[in-house]
Amino acid sequence: MPRAGLTPERLVAAAAELADEAGFEHVTLSALARRFGVKDASLYTHVRSLKDLRTRMALLAGGEMIDRIAEAVEGREAGRDTLGAFAAAYRAYALEHPGRYAATQIRIDQELVTGSPVLHRTADVTYGMLRAYGLEEPDLTDAVRLLRSTFHGYCALESTGAFGAPRDVQASWDRAIDALHVLLLNWPREKRTDVDRPRPIR
Repeated sequence: MPRAGLTPERLVAAAAELADEAGFEHVTLSALARRFGVKDASLYTHVRSLKDLRTRMALLAGGEMIDRIAEAVEGREAGRDTLGAFAAAYRAYALEHPGRYAATQIRIDQELVTGSPVLHRTADVTYGMLRAYGLEEPDLTDAVRLLRSTFHGYCALESTGAFGAPRDVQASWDRAIDALHVLLLNWPREKRTDVDRPRPIR
């Protein structure tokens, strides 16, 4: 690609493509520089560091992912229907864009978490779904962590072909969502604290 027109947005988009092609761990400033046919030093005009680049990737991918999830759950009946649509959109994005998805799992500096519209929208959509089950803090955060751990673990194992039993992977996924729905309906609630506002999911 020509050097002319190089922007932070183009760099981040190219990094996201590279992550899906080669793996998130292979996204480096040197690899991007080669992709654009420029010297490594040229990229520092647009991003401060590799950490900065990967943070921007995480926010880009997080925005794409929550857009897909929000579209999937819109207009659905609260409960199993919404949970299933949310989970399916999450899984589809993780499997279709493994490098981008890996970027969403990195830890982001707290000041960026606080000011990020993407992370706040993710919290709004996720906590909104769980509030329909009658959950309040601290149970909301506990439930978010359970869902995230379940979805992430399943997708990570599925993506590597780790499920070797003859049972259909989709059938097991559907049963897992059924089980989560029952669990959320019967959540062992704790006494509510003064923390009652949705927070970005980390």
